[in-house]
Amino acid sequence: MSHARPEYLVSAESLKSALDENPRSRLVYDCTVHLRPDPPRYRVESGAATYGEGHIVGAGFLDLTGPLSDRTSKLNFTLPSAAQLEAALRDAGIDDDSRVVLYSRGHVMWATRVWWMLHSAGLAHVAVLDGGLRDWQAAGGKTETGAPTSRKRGNVRVSLDLKLWADKAEVVKATKGGAVCTINALSPEVYAGTSAISYGRPGHIPASLNVPYDDILDDGRFKDGAALHAAFDARRALDGRRIITYCGGGISATVDAFALKLIGIDDVAVYDGSMGEWAADPNLPLTTGTEP
Repeated sequence: MSHARPEYLVSAESLKSALDENPRSRLVYDCTVHLRPDPPRYRVESGAATYGEGHIVGAGFLDLTGPLSDRTSKLNFTLPSAAQLEAALRDAGIDDDSRVVLYSRGHVMWATRVWWMLHSAGLAHVAVLDGGLRDWQAAGGKTETGAPTSRKRGNVRVSLDLKLWADKAEVVKATKGGAVCTINALSPEVYAGTSAISYGRPGHIPASLNVPYDDILDDGRFKDGAALHAAFDARRALDGRRIITYCGGGISATVDAFALKLIGIDDVAVYDGSMGEWAADPNLPLTTGTEP
């Protein structure tokens, strides 16, 4: 089964063909961030240095550790204001009608995080490069080193669709049951609270299901529509309710959220604060073990 919205995902071969025909037909951006294990959490590093070591020819760099995050937040990667996001995207050369392709050097979650932001900002033509830089190179795509090519400042206008983002209050309400399904995108060990990695307190938000982001990927690429349906349906997540995905910092949650969009599920939001915010509040409950 193919994806319901295949335009959200582009293969390396398709992107290479489009750029070979017209290098200006797509704006490509590296969105890489590096997480270095530093138990009980991770150390965050910008991907700017590895971008300089090699990136798709003509690609720009969108920095989730810099202008694409709220500088006033105590949490990493918090969604910035519409004005800040608009300024950052204009600085990157993006227009309202730009056809944008996002990729990561490593895990796709960095590209899906930026995709979710741009999608919520109202950009109509944004896709994720399936398989990232690895598949691009395997397809014979060219890379280059050094700083980004200078681009004319863009004219994109950002109006954030906040229905695509959930806050702590909405998630608290979801723990009491009802019309919202919450999905934890982290590994089964982190979900259960048995991992060395935690976010201050072990466990998961009560009533949330576990659909690990790696369960919906196959060797770094998104599974087909039937397999994605099966992954979510196996956890009883596709029962028509609104869905909120979360993780540690609102990043890998976007892999699940993006996959749901791929299969045509629209009433989906990402809990931006995720476990970084939830676990820091001792008044909020956590559940350990393998059950919701």
